[in-house]
Amino acid sequence: MIVEILSKSEEETINIGKYIADFLFKGAVLTLSGDLGAGKTTFTKGVGLGLGVTEEINSPTFNILKCYFNNKLNLYHIDAYRLEGVASENKNIGLEEVIEGDGVCLIEWPQFIDEFIPFDSLQIQIFNNEDGSRRLVFASNSAKYYTMLVGVKDNYENV
Repeated sequence: MIVEILSKSEEETINIGKYIADFLFKGAVLTLSGDLGAGKTTFTKGVGLGLGVTEEINSPTFNILKCYFNNKLNLYHIDAYRLEGVASENKNIGLEEVIEGDGVCLIEWPQFIDEFIPFDSLQIQIFNNEDGSRRLVFASNSAKYYTMLVGVKDNYENV
């Protein structure tokens, strides 16, 4: 299923993330693709707020991974940008344990670690529009995300 919606502001992108958090479960994997500054980390902030994260969520670009514990679900936030061009055997830094772990995993720049991403993940692409709004495209073939996708489609402005 593919759902496209429009976010008119940073606050709305955060609210979409908060909404989605109610549908997440242990082992959920969400990939976030889009240009620099598209709103991937902003969306992640919303998911974190929805899960009860009280710490500031910012991009883990220099760390690759940030973990947020003691919430409704553990949140693992991966930014794989720095792994571009790194050979697969050199990416064996434990990401697969986090991705297949005991919480929710959001992955920015997933194309750089695609060998670790499960087939049944939820893919989210975020596009910048000329007017400053964002187009969010949600896609998954997994039934695990179906109710969430229907809710997003019904509750937010469709593109």
